[in-house]
Amino acid sequence: MRTVFVNGNYVDENDAKISVFDRGFLFADGVYEVTSVLGGKLVDFEGHFSRLTRSLSELEMGLDVSRDDLLGMHRELVLRNNLDEGLVYLQVTRGAADRDFAFPPEGTPNTIVGFTQSLNLINSEKAKTGISVIFVEDLRWGRCDIKTVQLLYPSLASMQARKKGKQGAWFVRDGFITEGTANNAYIVTKEGTIVTRDLSPSILSGITRKAVLACADKLQMKVEERAFSVDEVADAVEAFTTAATIFVMPVVEIEGKQVGDGKPGPVARKLREIYIEESLKAAT
Repeated sequence: MRTVFVNGNYVDENDAKISVFDRGFLFADGVYEVTSVLGGKLVDFEGHFSRLTRSLSELEMGLDVSRDDLLGMHRELVLRNNLDEGLVYLQVTRGAADRDFAFPPEGTPNTIVGFTQSLNLINSEKAKTGISVIFVEDLRWGRCDIKTVQLLYPSLASMQARKKGKQGAWFVRDGFITEGTANNAYIVTKEGTIVTRDLSPSILSGITRKAVLACADKLQMKVEERAFSVDEVADAVEAFTTAATIFVMPVVEIEGKQVGDGKPGPVARKLREIYIEESLKAAT
């Protein structure tokens, strides 16, 4: 039985409750963050908190607790659940009020919840073999840079992939890849250049993305941040995705076509290795 956090209280997961009038439930009026845990320590909490505050600001939503309060909550959940490796999920909504499209009165308390999940992040079996993805038309709203809880379309895309026996989906808009359902997307060209979509409202500014690009710079790998097309994907020698729950995940098949030799490539493998090394050193 896990211990979860609900509005200042630590309770058994079966006893956790929020109001039926919560705007996260009624309107998906909320944001979230997922912070990795390695060796019982948090990976890049500061980056996740910074993005959380940006998302809240973009939605004109206040935050009732401090950065230190949230850090303490994360650490307490890790401790109470004896979590060595996995994640802490944090969700903040605009709170509970009678159903109205307009925002509730100023001063309405946030709903803040948190919980842990145990995951095998470092020795992931999928990372050893790579995953297969499909293309799905990107029909999401225009502010994908805000990490909101409105994840229905990515869920539909994930189910399309699962029904085809694949492990993920990459969104395509106007012939160019934006990102994955819950991750940033990359290819490696024949010249050895890593290409990933540049930051804009079309994609989420991944915390893992930022860290992995820093690793690539440290390794003196050439990186281009720009849109890349479906045709470029077909010619790529490697592909991979990044996120807090998968780190660097090799992609070995896209739309039924093998990428490179069909095995995790040297660029993805090296970036995953150095990212894990750096994360273990910096985790707090």
